Amino acid sequence: MTSVIWIVVAVLGTFTVGYMGYSRYLSQFVDLDDERETPAHKYEDGQEYVPSKKPVLLGHHFSSIAGGAPIVGPITAGAIWGWVPALLWVAIGNPLMGAVHDFISLSSSIRHEGRSIGYIVGQYVGERGKNLLLWFAFLTIILVVAVFALVVGIVLNAFPSAATASFVYIGLAVVFGVYLYQLDGPFIPGTVVFVAGVFAGVWVGIQYPFAFFQLAGDASHAAGTFVLFEGSTGSWVPGAGALGGNTAAWVPVILIYAVIASALPVWTLLQPRDYLSSFLLYAGVGGALVAIIVGTVLGTSSQPLVVDSSIQPFQGFMGVDSRAPYPLFPMLFVTIACGTISGFHSLVSSGTTAKQLNKESDARLIGYGGMLGEGLLAATALSALAIAGFASDAAAGGIGGALPNFATGGGIILTSLNIPTAYGAPFMALVLVSFLLTSTDTAARLGRYMMEEIVGTKGTQSETGFAGGIGSFARGRYTNPVIQGLIAYALVISGEWATLWALFGSANQLLAALALLTGTVWLANWDETKQLVSTGVPMAIMVVITVIALAFLAGYQWFFVNLVQGGVTGIGGQISMVVRIVLAAVLVYLALSLVRIGYSNITSVRGGDRPAAEPSDD
Repeated sequence: MTSVIWIVVAVLGTFTVGYMGYSRYLSQFVDLDDERETPAHKYEDGQEYVPSKKPVLLGHHFSSIAGGAPIVGPITAGAIWGWVPALLWVAIGNPLMGAVHDFISLSSSIRHEGRSIGYIVGQYVGERGKNLLLWFAFLTIILVVAVFALVVGIVLNAFPSAATASFVYIGLAVVFGVYLYQLDGPFIPGTVVFVAGVFAGVWVGIQYPFAFFQLAGDASHAAGTFVLFEGSTGSWVPGAGALGGNTAAWVPVILIYAVIASALPVWTLLQPRDYLSSFLLYAGVGGALVAIIVGTVLGTSSQPLVVDSSIQPFQGFMGVDSRAPYPLFPMLFVTIACGTISGFHSLVSSGTTAKQLNKESDARLIGYGGMLGEGLLAATALSALAIAGFASDAAAGGIGGALPNFATGGGIILTSLNIPTAYGAPFMALVLVSFLLTSTDTAARLGRYMMEEIVGTKGTQSETGFAGGIGSFARGRYTNPVIQGLIAYALVISGEWATLWALFGSANQLLAALALLTGTVWLANWDETKQLVSTGVPMAIMVVITVIALAFLAGYQWFFVNLVQGGVTGIGGQISMVVRIVLAAVLVYLALSLVRIGYSNITSVRGGDRPAAEPSDD
């Protein structure tokens, strides 16, 4: 039987080569210079532009980009097509495409006053291209907020211990922010004390799990769980019919948290919370990888760390028919998504991260290295699947199967370090929640940034949203997150999880292609001697993959199978299919229109029809 250590060896090998070699070349290629003033120093305001220590910002960035998708995606893809194709796409695609995407997005943003990729592309291709990309990004953000809020609800419903632990570390983060930025406490001693508090919170969560409602039917929470509304299943909560009362109750709580957290100054919660939780995330991902090595070499795990017989190396081009008859190309690449490349990362890189970068050389570790960290999370998820096998129908239900596989397999892996599964599995569930919470409120903050650039702002200062006028309300620090939260909540309680996830995945991958397009346009306008292969080739690959995937889903799965052959019955389901088809067509049109505009700009500049712009043009 195949040992899962080969998954770890393959990923660590390619990632090491990528960081030591390719990222060093890219740093020189974009001329990172610590003598150049970053936007965080130039526009420091204590609210959005805040120079941050490299480990603090790395913690925020990694925590923000690493959501649930790099766990769900590799597990689902490995279940459908086998673990080898999934591993190859993560090991090769991440350092050559995803890490490049994140690094270029961050580098281009710090040369444009910390502005978003939409603003950057607008500097070179015009207002129409800028608005198209910004609206695309804003709508994608709402889908991210909705999907992540739903997934957090599912996780907290399955593991109530993670709920209590999450409350503990959020409270600790607020206190740590005051300690660090208001009381000017020493950094290293404070880190030691508060990180210890976060891990103590894990123990508190395991001892005192929390839930809102009891589970319906024969299901029940773990013994000792404190149920707020004892004796009720929460059937009256909006969305309970589709999600279950306890899960549905968590969704608005998470959205309210995201609204509040996204409106607060970054030093009060976002920075300290992400920094502290990053240690939890490093422990989860790094601990699992170390445990695989230790367990394989020393044989200390509770069971052999080998690929379960239910997970095959390769399941065929069409995958496992009983689970999802999808062709490996292009669906494997779209399914894995964030484990290899994610458009959402470009919004983080050119949103909150670029406004906090202390010096330009930090971009290499935070941008390129941060994405490699997400790839390690994908490898951890794939390893957990390989060890646990099918804890449930992992291929069919997305998160419904990914969660037990990730937590169960992760718990088995951690036994190599003498951690009992009774603690290891809930800990891995908390790791997943930590990824999701940080991504959710960061996404809401980024959505506000997008709207600020769409409707315009007064200088670099954000507004409350109560000054009067539609523009002020739309971009307001307090009002814009509420708008996002309400729309996201409506999407979640509709119960259309499949549609929501499909739209999120499609929009996210298209956004990655458009971010790479933005980087390519920036480089072409910067200097005519700059090569465009590093960004242009990944951009072209992602455009082709995403367009073919959307054409397959819209033309074959949604139109032919569900409408023509009657796969979906009832007027409601048929309308849903029509909406999906129309949205897929709109996404393809939008992407191809922006590619055409960008290509026209590149050929115009490189053809000598007009001079190239300076990279720092504002």
